[in-house]
Amino acid sequence: MKPVIRLALRDWDFITPLLLGDVASDQFELKIERLAALPDDFASDTRFDASEISFSRYTTGKARGETGVFGIPNFIMRGFRHRCVVTAAKSPLTRFEDLRGKRIGIAGWQDSGNTWTRAALAEAGIGIEDAFWAVSRLAADHPVTDRIGRYARPGRIEALPGQPPLLDLLAAGEIDAVLMPFMPNGFFAPGSAFRALLPDVRAAEVDYFRKVGFVPGMHIIGLKPELVGREPWLPQALSDLLDESQRVWLEKRRRYADTSPWLIDELVRSGHDLPAEWNASGLGPNRAMVAAFLEQLRIQELAETDLTPETLFPAAGAGAEQAA
Repeated sequence: MKPVIRLALRDWDFITPLLLGDVASDQFELKIERLAALPDDFASDTRFDASEISFSRYTTGKARGETGVFGIPNFIMRGFRHRCVVTAAKSPLTRFEDLRGKRIGIAGWQDSGNTWTRAALAEAGIGIEDAFWAVSRLAADHPVTDRIGRYARPGRIEALPGQPPLLDLLAAGEIDAVLMPFMPNGFFAPGSAFRALLPDVRAAEVDYFRKVGFVPGMHIIGLKPELVGREPWLPQALSDLLDESQRVWLEKRRRYADTSPWLIDELVRSGHDLPAEWNASGLGPNRAMVAAFLEQLRIQELAETDLTPETLFPAAGAGAEQAA
């Protein structure tokens, strides 16, 4: 009998072939649980055998010696971060350098995306010491929770009392920019109160890719180590299945591009600006990106770690032995 794998994922468009049954494995049965918010602690969550998880939280957990999750270097969520620095529509700021001495809102200090964004800001000369970081929730319907952990620094990195919505503060001019995980409501409408800080985000991101050679990864796939111990073939098989779903979805999206008037233009531009393997899974294609992220954890003092890409993502057999 094939094992049944319960996988928690967000509603990424490329899982559609899996949900429709167009893509399936002959080695295991996959049951996808679609979630808006990922499990707070996948390692102890008995509902799932596998889950989309934060790259940052997995990495900092490994740095602390945690063994409750077996990570697969399949970056289920990745993307450039330059577009995620958002300011008010009427703001005079147009360069990352303009943020020197300014107040920047952030909704999760150690989040993977924010770690990458701070790295991009640092490349422009805006390090952590060069701004005030206001930590709070993004919008009023977001929960009040600990978003800063042990990284608070009075006068530099502070949780705002009562966690007022950062987007309200930005609209009122009380902060100068917000690092966004996703674009705010109304962002795509004419007359939006918000805009990307950089006037030509795409040019900045293409330039970034040419320098570093990768698109930053934010989320990976995690498995329960005991499952990997029983089925050491599973990590690669699950990763391959997700990759096949992405391949099928991209093929269909290119064929049925009429869902958005200029989608075909974007697909052509992306195909020209990025190599075909930009989203490849596995440690080999992602070693440079993983190494760069580990270095950022050290630079930004998110973790004291001597982890390498190989120790962060061990082979299935070695990983199961370490967790046993």
